[in-house]
Amino acid sequence: MTIRIDRIVTRGGDGGQTSLGDGTRVPKSSDRIEAMGTVDELNAQLGILCCSMAQDFRMAVLEDEIRQIQSCLFDLGADLCLPDPERIPSLPSEAITWLEVRLEDLRRHQQELRSFVLPGGSPVAAQAHLVRTVARRAERRVAVLEQRPADGLRFLNRLSDYFFVLARHANNHGETDILWSPGRWNQKKI
Repeated sequence: MTIRIDRIVTRGGDGGQTSLGDGTRVPKSSDRIEAMGTVDELNAQLGILCCSMAQDFRMAVLEDEIRQIQSCLFDLGADLCLPDPERIPSLPSEAITWLEVRLEDLRRHQQELRSFVLPGGSPVAAQAHLVRTVARRAERRVAVLEQRPADGLRFLNRLSDYFFVLARHANNHGETDILWSPGRWNQKKI
């Protein structure tokens, strides 16, 4: 596929509207544009995560995997931008299966969960937790659309699980997770 972008500044959105992939004009405040923007934000957060991962040799091996997810998010963006129920989706259902397999591959080496996990630990884990929350928001934004790619919604749902497991992986397979301690504020004077 050849992609050609002739202009960056189009002035087409100066009045508060933007175009979908089929040329349909919609308000920039529409649910569809909000969903597309949140998926784009999620993808940008993955770029930051990759930068963090590159600093940790144990995590750098997973960078290609994150780049694959970024490409899948672009496919999802295309599906959101062209809401035609007759159109063959860009994001294939095989991407969900791949993500489930990768999630389980990471999870099987982790300590059993005995408490809720607080975001943090290593820098990569903290960033993965942030990505997880943006993935959940993207899922909520896509869920409100009447015409939505079903596999896209499923992919986003698995993606937040994947990043939870990736965060635990970055915390020595869960060994250095920061665990929730209910009522902790009452146990120590700050």
